Amino acid sequence: MELWSKLRNLDAYPKVNEDFYSRTLSGGLITIFSSLAILLLFFSEIRLYLYSATESKLTVDTSRGERLHINFDVTFPALPCSLVAVDTMDVSGEQHYDIKHDIIKKRIDHLGNVIESRKDGVGAPKIERPLQKHGGRLDHNEVYCGSCYGSEESDDQCCNSCEEVRDAYRKKGWALGNVELIDQCKREGFVQRLKDEQGEGCNIHGFVNVNKVAGNFHFAPGKSLEQSFNFLQDLLNIQPENYNISHKINKLSFGEEFPGVVNPLDGVEWTQDNSNGLTGMYQYFVKVVPTIYTDIRGRKIYSNQFSVTEHFREAIGYPRPPPGVYFFYEFSPIKVDFTEENTSLLHFLTNICAIVGGIFTVAGIIDSFVYHGHRVIKKKMEIGKLG
Repeated sequence: MELWSKLRNLDAYPKVNEDFYSRTLSGGLITIFSSLAILLLFFSEIRLYLYSATESKLTVDTSRGERLHINFDVTFPALPCSLVAVDTMDVSGEQHYDIKHDIIKKRIDHLGNVIESRKDGVGAPKIERPLQKHGGRLDHNEVYCGSCYGSEESDDQCCNSCEEVRDAYRKKGWALGNVELIDQCKREGFVQRLKDEQGEGCNIHGFVNVNKVAGNFHFAPGKSLEQSFNFLQDLLNIQPENYNISHKINKLSFGEEFPGVVNPLDGVEWTQDNSNGLTGMYQYFVKVVPTIYTDIRGRKIYSNQFSVTEHFREAIGYPRPPPGVYFFYEFSPIKVDFTEENTSLLHFLTNICAIVGGIFTVAGIIDSFVYHGHRVIKKKMEIGKLG
C-alpha cells in the first residue's frame, strides 16, 4: 500500500472534483475551434506521412563515356517526308547522316491527317533486281557493279547508286538527262517519292543515341538530297530557298522521363514567314543538366533537364546556311540529385504530439484570458452599479 501511495504522489495530472468545475460558453466555443484545428493539422500530417517528399541536392557531374537518348516528336506541316532527314554530330568528331533506324515518319496532308506511317528506310518501291554493268540483271551471289552510263573513268569503275552516277557525270562535265531512266535512281525510288509527296507534311518521331558531349542534331535535307538539288530544281522545282521549315515540337526530351520533369519545348510551334521568300536555320540552343531521380524504393532514373533559347538565322550572305531545324546542346558540369523520402514514424508521432499539446496549451491560455477578463469586466460593472 505504501508503494501505491508513493506512485500516486508522482501523478503529474492531479484530478479535480467535478464539483469545482466551472463551465462557460466561451470555453465551449474555444474547445470546438481548437478541436477543429487539431483535426485539420492531424490530417495534414497524415497526408505528409503517407506521401513522399522530394529532396534535391547539387553535385559535380563526374560521369564520362556515357551515351544519351534524345527522344523527339516533331511535325513539319509543309515539308514532305522525303525532303527531311535526321543528322547528328558532336565535338568528338562523330557524325551520322540520314539516320534511319529507330525513326518513324508519318506522311500527313494539309489538314494534319495521317496518310501513311512507316519506319524510315522501309517501304521503298519494290523494283526488279539491279541492272549490271554488262547489261544483265543481278544474278544470285554475283557481285553488283552498276553502269555509269558512259561516264566511267576506267573499265573497272562501278556506279552502284544514283548519287554515284550523278558524281560521275559531274566529273565529266556532262549534264544528267532524264533521271528516271537511270536504273539506280529508278530502283531507289527517290524521285518518284518526291513527286508523290509534293504538297504534303511530315511527322517524324523516334530517338537518336549520341555521345554525352556537346554537339547538335538537326532536321534538314539529307546529304544525298542536298547534293542532288542541281537536277531536282529542273525536275520538281525544288530549291533550298523554298525549303519551308515551319514546325511544331510535340515532344523533346533528353533521356528517360521521371516524375515532375518539365520539358520546355513540348508543344512549341514556329511558323516560317514567307513574305520575304527566304528560309534559313531555326536554331535551338539547349543547356542540358544531368539529373538522377531516386524513388522511394531506391530505383534510380538517370535522365536530364534542360533550358533553351531560340534564334532564326536567315539564309542570306555567303556561304548560305543550310535550311533546317537545328538543336545545339551542351552539358552542365553540375548534376541534380532528386531523392524521394518518407517522413519517419517517430517524426510523425512527434509532430502529432506537438500539434495536440500546442493547440491544447494555447487554447487553455486563451480560455483563461477570456474567463478572467470577463470576470474583471463584470466585477467593475457591478461596482459601478452600486456606486
